[in-house]
Amino acid sequence: MEVEALLGDTARLRAQVQRRIVGQEAVLDEVLVCLLAGGHALLVGVPGLAKTLLVRTLSEALELEFRRVQFTPDLMPGDITGTEVIEEDRTTGRRAARFIRGPVFTQVLLADEINRTPPKTQAALLEAMQEGRVTVGGEDMILPRPFFVLATQNPLEQEGTYPLPEAQLDRFMLDIRLDYPSAEEEVQILRATTGVADPAVEPVLDGERVLMLQRWTREVPVAENVFHYAATLVRATRPGEGDAEVKKWVRWGAGPRAGQALILGAKARALLAGRFHATPDDVRRVALPVLRHRVLVNFHAEAEGITPDSVVARLLETVPAPKSGL
Repeated sequence: MEVEALLGDTARLRAQVQRRIVGQEAVLDEVLVCLLAGGHALLVGVPGLAKTLLVRTLSEALELEFRRVQFTPDLMPGDITGTEVIEEDRTTGRRAARFIRGPVFTQVLLADEINRTPPKTQAALLEAMQEGRVTVGGEDMILPRPFFVLATQNPLEQEGTYPLPEAQLDRFMLDIRLDYPSAEEEVQILRATTGVADPAVEPVLDGERVLMLQRWTREVPVAENVFHYAATLVRATRPGEGDAEVKKWVRWGAGPRAGQALILGAKARALLAGRFHATPDDVRRVALPVLRHRVLVNFHAEAEGITPDSVVARLLETVPAPKSGL
């Protein structure tokens, strides 16, 4: 009964977000998968596709603390994690250091246009995203839970930007791509955003219930052949392994963290669908957002117009999936 109630809450969560966001159902599903799996997401899309609005609306419907950081070229690591200041006691004259917490000490963090800041500032998120803590002066400071980072990136502008290094990209469980709305959806957007109405969003889930969903996600059983299927997909992205065409295109493949993301994503997708078991189809459905940012293509692939998405599509065609009933 409790599982059914929480799954009903996730359906209401989706409905609350869709009060403001027109279309983008697949994007919202992938964000929810990432949330339940306890990962972090990179949202990539051209300006005006409601990336920031989606994150802000989701945080309101989740009743979680939300902070936004606008990444700029002059942003420093301390602007993310926090800084130490020296304070003087006027009565005694003694001085002491005090740590002022940065915006990373929140539950939902929107890293807006993350590729506009230098690598040293991007790296300030590494420990926080992976370990859920920040080290200051040799002391570990635990971040609030749940901790969910959603970073946005504009794929068009390359002047004055700093591409995310591979180590940083690997910290994102999913690379979610937003596309233009359909003609009908665009009319709905115009109708909804040019009037006086501003739909209110009601909180559906709090932090405690989100953590419970994340625990249940990890408890979803996975058959042995599904584990092998996920591992085979990941290994097939690496140079020297897998399909001959893929070998010709790939410069660098996905690491073990990609396999973990495939399994956790499949578990979360199964739970959102009301099933308490993950199938090979669940793995296939999350393969593209899990693998596309972990596969680096070489010069020959770029010359032929082959993208990481093309490589993942080829893998899903050539790597045989086990039957769900096995």
